[in-house]
Amino acid sequence: MLAAYDAKRGTLTEVAQMFGVTRQCIWLLLRQRETTGSIAPRHGGGRTAAYTGATLERLRQAVARQPDATLEELRARTGVACSVVAVHNALVRLDLRFKKSRSTPPSKSGPT
Repeated sequence: MLAAYDAKRGTLTEVAQMFGVTRQCIWLLLRQRETTGSIAPRHGGGRTAAYTGATLERLRQAVARQPDATLEELRARTGVACSVVAVHNALVRLDLRFKKSRSTPPSKSGPT
């Protein structure tokens, strides 16, 4: 699209119609190329992770010391101000497995 516009194959509106996009789409790409020098996709947004680098390693060590600690306890031990979900996401990134604790007594009809 930008190559066609740069080659003067038409106005901004005509080039947009050629490629089936809006005029603003091409204009935004032109502005991005002008400011950054690239038309590569920009970062998709979102928050930065609460646990990175040293804090992520502290979390790993806290789990190694007490594997049955709750997410709230792990958050308190690492000293990171974040949500419980952030702790869970960090544990997933560390590829730590969660063991289910049984909330019901075992079946009596099982093998003996």
